[in-house]
Amino acid sequence: AKEGTGYSVNVPLTSGMTDDAYEKIFKPVMDKIMEVFRPGAIVLQCGADSLTGDRLGCFNLSLKGHAECVRYTKSFGVPTLVLGGGGYTIRNVARCWAYETSVLLDTKLPDEIPYNDYYEYYAPDFKLHLTPEQRENLNTEASMESVRIDLLTQLSGLRGAPSVGMGEVPPDFETIRESTRENDERTEAREVRDGDGENDGGSGDDVRGRGRTKDGKGERKDHEAELAG
Repeated sequence: AKEGTGYSVNVPLTSGMTDDAYEKIFKPVMDKIMEVFRPGAIVLQCGADSLTGDRLGCFNLSLKGHAECVRYTKSFGVPTLVLGGGGYTIRNVARCWAYETSVLLDTKLPDEIPYNDYYEYYAPDFKLHLTPEQRENLNTEASMESVRIDLLTQLSGLRGAPSVGMGEVPPDFETIRESTRENDERTEAREVRDGDGENDGGSGDDVRGRGRTKDGKGERKDHEAELAG
């Protein structure tokens, strides 16, 4: 809805995202979100398709890097409902949810996966934690900094938390640009109307008494002299 403009924070990232790079953008943006929104509760969806080795996802996060976001969100001390989410390598989804449940409960889990009915799914190493792939992170320092600045600027433009008496939602950049263009066009139109010519009813017309000219001669008298001649 139009009234919700500016209240959704989307972070455009690309292939190869690592634990360190993700943490550098997640934490400052999350800090600002908590400062501006001041939520009474959080719903945190822990999609696992950002983990290394996912069949569809293109990030390269380890379980520990992914779970650090959960731990950091928990550190705000706000009531939090934690949900599962996407993930297309099933054994890694199970790893993720098990490990992040342990983070929420402050319980340490061994890296060795205990024998269970689905033990063969975790071959060949049968370990809980994942090793990130050796591939390039296409999210450069410059691109990450640009995204971080844009998001923090967007959040700084919001006036107060939605739950505590909102001010007017600031317009987005395209709305501001369009409004400025319309104002410029209206100004130009007024200038054209005001300067079309002399004695055409515009604001720049010469104002004189009826029947007089600029040199002070009476128009009617000069006209009658012409007729008489």
